[in-house]
Amino acid sequence: MRQTMRKAFLAILFLALAATGVRTTGSDVVRRTLDNGLRVIVVRDPLAPVVTTEINYLAGSNEAPAGFPGMAHAQEHMMFRGSPDLSADQLSTISAAMGGDFDADTTQTVTQYFFTVPATDLDVALHIEADRMRGVLDSDALWEKERGAIEQEVARDLSDPGYVFYTRLLASMFAGTPYAHDALGTRGSFDKTTGAMLRTFHQAWYAPNNAVLIVAGDVDPAATMSQVQALFGGIPAKTLPPKPAVTLRPVEPETIELATDRPYGLAAVAFRFPGSDSPDFAAATILADVLSSPRGDLYALVPEGRALSAGFEFNPFREAGAAYAMAAFPAGGDGKQMAATLEQVLASYAAKGVPADLVEAAKRREIADAAFGMNSVSGLADTWSDAVAVEGRHSPEEDVDAIRRVTPEQVNGVAKKYLLDAPRIVGILTPAKSGAAAPVSARMGKESFAGKEIKPVALPEWARKVVAEPQPPTSPVSPVVTTLPNGLRLIVERETISPTVTVMGRVKSAPELQVPPGREGAASILDDLFSYGTTTLDRVAFQKALDDIAADESAGSSFSLHVLSAHFDQGMRLLASNLLAPALPGQAFDTVRAQTAAALAGEIGSPGYLAGRALKTGLYPKGDPALRQATPATVRALTLDQVTAYYRAAFRPDMTTIVVIGDVQPEQARAVVEREFGAWKAAGPKPATTLPAIPANPPSATAVPDTSRVQDEVTLAETVGITRRSPDYYALQVANEVLSGGFYASRLYRDLREEAGLVYTVESSLDAGRTRAFFTVGYACDPPNVSKARAIIERDLGQLAGTELGADELRRAKTLLVRQISLSESSVDAIAGRLLGDAVEGLPLDEPVRAARRYLATTAAEVKAAVARWIRPGGFVQVSVGPPPK
Repeated sequence: MRQTMRKAFLAILFLALAATGVRTTGSDVVRRTLDNGLRVIVVRDPLAPVVTTEINYLAGSNEAPAGFPGMAHAQEHMMFRGSPDLSADQLSTISAAMGGDFDADTTQTVTQYFFTVPATDLDVALHIEADRMRGVLDSDALWEKERGAIEQEVARDLSDPGYVFYTRLLASMFAGTPYAHDALGTRGSFDKTTGAMLRTFHQAWYAPNNAVLIVAGDVDPAATMSQVQALFGGIPAKTLPPKPAVTLRPVEPETIELATDRPYGLAAVAFRFPGSDSPDFAAATILADVLSSPRGDLYALVPEGRALSAGFEFNPFREAGAAYAMAAFPAGGDGKQMAATLEQVLASYAAKGVPADLVEAAKRREIADAAFGMNSVSGLADTWSDAVAVEGRHSPEEDVDAIRRVTPEQVNGVAKKYLLDAPRIVGILTPAKSGAAAPVSARMGKESFAGKEIKPVALPEWARKVVAEPQPPTSPVSPVVTTLPNGLRLIVERETISPTVTVMGRVKSAPELQVPPGREGAASILDDLFSYGTTTLDRVAFQKALDDIAADESAGSSFSLHVLSAHFDQGMRLLASNLLAPALPGQAFDTVRAQTAAALAGEIGSPGYLAGRALKTGLYPKGDPALRQATPATVRALTLDQVTAYYRAAFRPDMTTIVVIGDVQPEQARAVVEREFGAWKAAGPKPATTLPAIPANPPSATAVPDTSRVQDEVTLAETVGITRRSPDYYALQVANEVLSGGFYASRLYRDLREEAGLVYTVESSLDAGRTRAFFTVGYACDPPNVSKARAIIERDLGQLAGTELGADELRRAKTLLVRQISLSESSVDAIAGRLLGDAVEGLPLDEPVRAARRYLATTAAEVKAAVARWIRPGGFVQVSVGPPPK
C-alpha cells in the first residue's frame, strides 16, 4: 500500500479557472451528504471510459493510540485481508479482474483507498468500499501474516537516510504534538499490536460520518449518486472519539547529521510554516514557489557551480507545516558551509523581499496547473480529496481564489514572519562510501516451501461480471501521423478535455554507440546544458519567457512541453529554439563539466553505483557497448567542441519523433511544427542506434555492502533470447502477470507476502526491445530471508514451466492485461508516452489493441512452453544491497 511521508501541498481544479479566461466546460460536479453523514462528491471527466473512486477516512496516525504510531497504517493493510462478506481471495480476484489499479495511503490525518477501474465496473468498486466500511476481519491469524509484510515496509523506509532525516525533522519540529511521528509505525509497536486492537480502531474511526467519497471519471453523476445512496446509505453513523489536540511548542534549533548511501550529500534548512488552516497559507504557498523558481537565488547556486541541485519544499498539515531549502553537494564537500549558504539566501529574501515578477509568475503557474489537473482521471480524484478531506475546504476552488488574491506584500510579510531570525533545524547528510562488492553464493541453504494450491474463487453475485473474459478493447485514441520532408515524424491526437497541450518527443540515440571512445559523459553533459537557454535568450531570459505563458519545458534527447492551448505557438517556438539552437555557453560548460566529474567521483563509490555495475557486468558480455561508462577522468578531458560535435551528429530530424496531444487541431499542430522544425536538416547517413544481440548470461551473485540499510534490496535478472517482435513475447507477458500482477491474485505476492510475510513488495518484469530482452524480479527482505525468498521465486518459475495454468488463473491474467490497456489511457501524459514509445520502437500505434487480441488468444500450453523455453530459474544474476545476505 502507499504510505507516504507527506502529501503534495496543493492540487487545483479546473472549476476555478473561469476568472482567468480558461474554459471550465465539459465536466459536471454533484455533491451530497447522506443521512448517515457520508460526504459524496461526483466529478464527471470523460477523458476515457474509466473511473476512480477515492474514499478518505478522516483518521490517520494522529488518531493512533499512544505507543502505537502505526495503528492507522496497520489497519490500512488489513483492509486488504478481508471483511465479513468478502474474503481476501475474493477481493484480490475482483481487483485484478478490474485491472489491478488499486492502492491505499496513510498520512497523519487521513487514510485513503483508491480504485481506478473501467467505468462499467464502478458499481463493483463501490460495493467493495461499502463492504469494508461496514467491517473487516482483523483476526489475529491474519494480522500475524500481514505483520511480516508491514515490518518489511518499515525496514525498507528505515534503509533510506532521507526518510530517517524526515522522521527526525518531524520529531523536532512538532515535538509534543501528534505530528511528531509519521504514519509508518515501528516494528516494536507492531509486535505488540493485536487483531482486537485493530478492530477497535476500525470500529471507532471507519464510519460514514467520518469519511469523504470522491468519484471521478466517465460517469453519470446523478446515476452514480443513486448507486452510492443504495450501497452506503444503510451504514449507520457512529459517535466519533474526540480528535487529539495539537498544541504547538516553540521550535528548538537543532542540527541533524546523518550518513547517506547516496553519491552526493544533502544540506537542508527547515522552518515551521503556516498550516492550511492559516490565513497565511496561500501566501506561504506562493513564497515556496518563488523560492523554488529557476530564476531565483536558490537555484542560481547550481549554474554558479556552488551546488549540484537546489530548491525549496513546503509540506503543510492543517495546524502548521514544515518548509525547507535543500541543496546537494558532491562527496567530499562541506555540508555545513552549504547549509550556511542556504541560510544566507533565505535571510536575504526575508530582509529585502522577493521579486514581484516571480510572485506573479508563481500565481500564473498555480492556475495553469489547474487546467492540467483535468488531464488525469485519478489525478482529478486526488485533487478533490486533498482539498476537501485533507485541507477541509468546500472545494479546490477555495485554494485557487486565495492564490489569486495573494500580493507581493503578503508574500514578503510571510517571508519576514517565518524566515527572518526564526528558529530553524539544519540537516546535513554526508555520503558514506560502500565497501567493495563481493561475490557470494546465490543459494545458501535451500528452503522447502509448499505453494498454496490455486483454486477458482467463488464470487458474490454483484462481482461475477468482472471475471468474464473481456472482449478485445477498442481505443478512442486515433492519431494523425505525418512525416515532414526532413524526416521528422509527427503524431497528433486531439483531446479537448482541457484547454491544454502536451508535447513529448525523443531524438533516438544510443550514446554507447555514438560517442567516440574516450569521450564518455558527453551525452550527459549535453543534456544538462540545454537548461542554459538558447542563442537568443540566456538561461534566465528563457525561463522568464516560459513563466510568461506558464509553460513547463525541457529539452534534450527526450524533450517535453506542457502549455495552455492559447499559448501553443509560443511554447513550441521556445521548445524548438531550445532544441535546435541551444546556447551551449562556455562558462556553463565549464561548470557542468566540473559538477558532473565531482558527482561521478562520489557515485563510483556509492552502493547504488556498485550494484548497478555488478548487474551490468553479470548480464552483458565483455566488451559490450552497454558496459561503457563515464568516469571523472573522461569527463574532465572533454571539451566544448567535442560535446558540440556530438550534438550535431546525434540530433537530427530524421531520428526525431514528436507527439502532440491536447486541445489543438491536427492541421494547426502540423503547421506550427513545420514552421518551427521544418528548416532543421540532417547531414549524412543515419547513425547506428541499435545495440547488438547478446548471449545468455551465466549465473552469478554479488553482495554490495550498505551500512545505511537494515534490509537487503535484491535484484534477480537474466537475459532472455527473444525480442519485442517474437511470437513468445505475449505468452511471456501473460506468465509475468501470473507471477506479480494483481497483488494477492499473483503467485509471488501470495507466496512471498500473503503466506510467508517475507517481503513488502515483489515485482517481476519482462522488458524486450529490438535486439535484447531481460526478465527481472526485485524484492527486499531481512538478510536471513534472501535465499528463502529466492527459493520460492525459483519454485514458482519452475511450476510455470512444468505445469499448465488452470483455466481460472489463465483467464485472470489475460483479463488483467486487457483491462490495464483501457486504464492506461486515463491520463493525457500516459497516452502521449505510450504513442511516443511505440513509435520509437517501430511498433504500430494501435499496438495495445493488437496486443489485447494476442493475449486473449494465448493458451495455457503456449504460456508453459514459452516459460520453459526462455526463462532460466537457475540463470539469474543476483545483486543484493545492504547487510550481508544469509
